[in-house]
Amino acid sequence: MRPALAAALLALVLAAGCTSEPPVTRSSSAPSTSVPASAGPAPDSSNLAPEKAAAGIADCPASDPGVAAVEGGLPDAVLPCLGGGREVRLAGLRGRPMIINVWAQWCGPCREEAPFLADVATTNRSDVLVLGVDHADDAPARALEFARAASWRYPQIQDQDLVLRRDLQVVALPQTFFVRADGTIAFRNLQPFTSADQIRDLARQHLGVTP
Repeated sequence: MRPALAAALLALVLAAGCTSEPPVTRSSSAPSTSVPASAGPAPDSSNLAPEKAAAGIADCPASDPGVAAVEGGLPDAVLPCLGGGREVRLAGLRGRPMIINVWAQWCGPCREEAPFLADVATTNRSDVLVLGVDHADDAPARALEFARAASWRYPQIQDQDLVLRRDLQVVALPQTFFVRADGTIAFRNLQPFTSADQIRDLARQHLGVTP
């Protein structure tokens, strides 16, 4: 197949994949690194608690097990905390705005934007929850090494079962969701961040807060 034709077909596939997404505002640029269509069994990372503690990563946030999922919000799925700790029900995360970054340690563009996320989380001047999702990654120890090297201190959850691919059509990384306090998705960024100020500007624009 000619390269130009193959590229055109890939673009059509990505466009078709977006049609079933929730109605949210998204950036215009395409995602950066493809996510595999399937993954092996989710590795247990609970034995990596010492590595998580050494990295200074915060405990995963509490989530409401009984609140109903909202239309246009996060999926009703329970994911493990990377490095051990309490599980997180995504649809049960309520009460404060959130910046949820989906990444993997094998993703080059994720590494490029990592310092900007660390900057925002470290200087967070508001009650914004910054949360990472290690997605389609069968090497949790390497993921924790990545987080430690990036100076990420905010909580991280694990999505080896590709829940976000299935329910939110996350087919490439990195992606970042800006989520309102009521659990609805306000904005979906489909490209790597180029500065910490870009993240703050998007939070101010779509969540009404400046982290």
